[in-house]
Amino acid sequence: VQLQASGGGLVQAGGSLRLSCAVSGGTFTDYVMGWFRQAPGKEREFVSATTWISTLTYYGDSVKGRFTISRDNAKNTIYLQMNSLKPEDTAVYYCAARYGYNLRHDWDQYDYWGQGTLVTVSS
Repeated sequence: VQLQASGGGLVQAGGSLRLSCAVSGGTFTDYVMGWFRQAPGKEREFVSATTWISTLTYYGDSVKGRFTISRDNAKNTIYLQMNSLKPEDTAVYYCAARYGYNLRHDWDQYDYWGQGTLVTVSS
């Protein structure tokens, strides 16, 4: 499974960005898809997760109500819509895939990772 994240950039506080993660290889519907982020000097943090075959979603506490994960099965793409961005959302954002159907927040349970896309939120 190969993952290609894109959509990062510089945005002012209060603004929005949409990240995309294109998936190729494997039977992608067998995987949970997750978004994680890592700020300089900090541990990798769970952002959100979903599956390709259900409406289940899971969010980290710091992004609930502001971020929305979605998917387009026809395009093999996962999205992360980020609204009301804050400076503390600044990080490299990674998409990841985990074989199976259980939504997990622990990064070491994910098997495949994209290259990351940088999101910078200015105050």
